[in-house]
Amino acid sequence: MSRKFLSGNEAFAEGIRLAKPDVISAYPITPQTIVVERLSEMVEDGSLKSDFIHVESEHSALSCAIGASAAGARAFTATSSQGLLYMAECLYYASGGRFPIVMMNADRSTALPWNIYGDQRDSLSQLDSGWIQVYAENAQEALDLALMSWRIAEDKRVSTPVMVNLDGFVLTHTYETVEIPEQAQADKFLPPYVTDNRIDFANPKNLAFSAGPDTNYIFKYKAHTGMLAAKEVVAETETAFAEIFGRQYSGLLDSYRTEDAEIILVTLGSIAGLCREVTDRLRAHGIKAGVVRIRYMRPFPNEEIAAALKNAKAFGVLEKDISFGNEGTVFTNVNSALQKAGIHIPGYNFIGGLGGRNISAGEIGEIFAAIQSGANSVNFLGIDDAEKTGGDGNGKSNS
Repeated sequence: MSRKFLSGNEAFAEGIRLAKPDVISAYPITPQTIVVERLSEMVEDGSLKSDFIHVESEHSALSCAIGASAAGARAFTATSSQGLLYMAECLYYASGGRFPIVMMNADRSTALPWNIYGDQRDSLSQLDSGWIQVYAENAQEALDLALMSWRIAEDKRVSTPVMVNLDGFVLTHTYETVEIPEQAQADKFLPPYVTDNRIDFANPKNLAFSAGPDTNYIFKYKAHTGMLAAKEVVAETETAFAEIFGRQYSGLLDSYRTEDAEIILVTLGSIAGLCREVTDRLRAHGIKAGVVRIRYMRPFPNEEIAAALKNAKAFGVLEKDISFGNEGTVFTNVNSALQKAGIHIPGYNFIGGLGGRNISAGEIGEIFAAIQSGANSVNFLGIDDAEKTGGDGNGKSNS
């Protein structure tokens, strides 16, 4: 095992190299581009033996990956923001066909206004597309997820594509020291892809077909049960990963200082580290704070959320997303998990980081204070009264 100083994008590309995909379909979009650039260099220098296909659009990138998977190949692609939205039609074909593609999404704001910086509105808008969705916190986890995702996706109990999300720029372009496994370790953990769900001229079958009212819903039910089966497979995969690589992950979510916490902040992605730092500062002043980081938004950790929050007096959800006219999507899911478990505690939604706007330690401290004292049901960080009324929606100031 070696150590390198890599960005999140470069670390993820190293994980893909170790997984040895048969086909990589690539279309560049900021801030994802570095992933497919590095993979193209690996294919060129021979360190990765894979068919690298430079396609003409994001829609074509996922279409190509679907075709490769239907032929029995291990397929990878990557995208971000408007590119993911352009792929939206194909997302449903991939999941409905039970093709275990792995795709990296560099989370980035969606238009309009046009913006290349990171929030999570792109991936969260596609939660219902039938893909497993996991969110990395740092470059090491990104690399490890590149390996684990295929083992999860290709398990016959699951047979579901996986979207690995990295926060744009904050994670994709930030450098840190990363441990890179040896190829022999990766091969031991992730065997070659073998599937019956493929084109086979010796044993012909129909793939990606139409289904009428009598049978259509059965396929949707099976897709749902495959997603639910991923919960157990994630746990098994992480246990096997720890045995080979020595790094243990915590399943669908991880909890920090929640055992006796009275106020808990729930979040996902790279902001979790700063939330933990603020939690430690509050603990030093006698405030019983805790943090829950959701790792998998699909399948959603309903039981795990309920277990982590059941003894809290109040909780908040900090997310880089808003479902316009309602609340943040993560908050909706967390609330649902608590209601199903019969847990009734005050909950508050905090929206921040949209369009890449910075979330500071001071703001997180204010969030914990608001949870403790009570807040509005939905709170936008850092927007004062002047900003609420200072624009007409077309980029013009009313001042």
